[in-house]
Amino acid sequence: MPPALGHHALPGLKPKKVPAHIAVPDLDLDLLTRFSSLDKLVGVTACIKRFIFNCRHNSTDRRSGSLTVGERRDALLFWVRSVQHNKFAEDIYRLQAGKICTVRLQRLSPLMKDDLLRVGGRLTHAPIRYDAQHPLVLPSSSPLVDLIIDHYHRINCHPGADTLHAILRQQFWILSARRVIRHRVYKCIRCFRYRAQARAPLMADLPADRVTPQPVFSQVSTDFAGPFLIKSSTLRNAKLTKAYFCVFVCLSTKAVHLELVSSLSTEAFLAAMQRFVSRRGTPTLVRSDCGTNYVGAKNHLIEVQDFLAQNNDTITHRLANQHITWLLQPPTGPWFGGLHEIAVKSTKKLLYHVIGEQHLTFEEFSTLLTRVEAVLNSRPLCPLSSDPSDFEPLRAGHFLIGRPLTALPEPSFDDKPLSAHKRFQLIQALSQRFWTLWTKSYLHTLQTRSKWLSTSSPPQVGELVLIKEDNQPPLQWKLGRIIRTLPGKDGVIRVVDLDTKHGSLRRPVFKLARLPLDSAHEEVQPRPPQDVRATARRL
Repeated sequence: MPPALGHHALPGLKPKKVPAHIAVPDLDLDLLTRFSSLDKLVGVTACIKRFIFNCRHNSTDRRSGSLTVGERRDALLFWVRSVQHNKFAEDIYRLQAGKICTVRLQRLSPLMKDDLLRVGGRLTHAPIRYDAQHPLVLPSSSPLVDLIIDHYHRINCHPGADTLHAILRQQFWILSARRVIRHRVYKCIRCFRYRAQARAPLMADLPADRVTPQPVFSQVSTDFAGPFLIKSSTLRNAKLTKAYFCVFVCLSTKAVHLELVSSLSTEAFLAAMQRFVSRRGTPTLVRSDCGTNYVGAKNHLIEVQDFLAQNNDTITHRLANQHITWLLQPPTGPWFGGLHEIAVKSTKKLLYHVIGEQHLTFEEFSTLLTRVEAVLNSRPLCPLSSDPSDFEPLRAGHFLIGRPLTALPEPSFDDKPLSAHKRFQLIQALSQRFWTLWTKSYLHTLQTRSKWLSTSSPPQVGELVLIKEDNQPPLQWKLGRIIRTLPGKDGVIRVVDLDTKHGSLRRPVFKLARLPLDSAHEEVQPRPPQDVRATARRL
């Protein structure tokens, strides 16, 4: 029978007395990277050590049953000893030779006991456990250290870095512990879900429809808001029904048009759009969010356009100049439609201040919306001139009727004869003056970026991300993998397509939190099947 294993013959150990300037060759530590938790590593190692023990003893002394506390502790100390002999070979050689250790461990006054490197320190007479008096010394970079930190972080209810550091010092002394612990805590996926922060890409340039002079309401942005409770009649106990309003905002002048609608349906929106077109003209571009009513309206208009193109060339030719380009902003990205969101907010604020707790009829509410519309179109855009005595700013109403909609009536000039030709030229000059002021004064106010100033690393196809949901707790946010990126005209990626277990989604980058995973730790490779005896011989 071969001799019993001593502590120098334990698996993985290859002790050599070498001079300090000669490095110790790497031990069999690659098995540490095959386990995702310390429990699995310790359990498998204890089973292999039990198998070796049973092979070297007769049937009466063999061990069986569940692993004991001592066996698991011996398995853990085996890996600690292996890592120490690999990382602190020179210090162990010096201590065994009675010399002073290297500079990085001198402050710890290390000592060797049971072939383990421990902190000597100054707490020998402190009334605490031996492991706390002389904790085991571990390097800052090792797979075993990562497994130990992750294990104690998990069993202690995911504490912070400082608390976890205090817990680990009761048994282990890790070099550069704060840095290593903070890094591992940052890698914890469960903790990351609670502190998930999305990094916004650089704020994009304004599109051409925001910075190009064009007829009012030729390019608009639209949105729905509500609901509001309205009375079906003026009777005391009249039935209350829901109503909504649809807002149309001119992308160049910020002029606002409000329409009251009875429901959030495609038919109701198409009717509101028809009323808007009849009074303001047909827009060439409409921007909106991805509401179901807008998606339905877009599909309906496309079907109508296709029908006209296939069945009536004459009508198609006449409507070619009136074709509406519909652009949908990404889901859950309200900042893509900032103009209509601000208009909705301002409209609600004025309505709530006026209505209070009252319930109006449909006609009364529609009338109130037109008054709110006049107020919104009288908001100042920029000073009308640099004259200190001129207190009149440029407003959206100047582009609609030549003056603010809330201004008092001007005196009549009928007593002064003026030819129609000159009056037409006067109106033309006023209109050109307004657009000149818009270009010289208002347009420059859009130059600066108010936020999202720094560039962030762009998302990559295949990355695993956390999809932030406004109405769900962090632990219920879905995971998705990026399958396609949609860069803007400036090359910055602000929208991506995701693959989730519920299907494909399109989301802005600002709604995504990229998980703290790298290629080495993103997936744990399955362990290839091996014979137990071959594994024991390798150890």
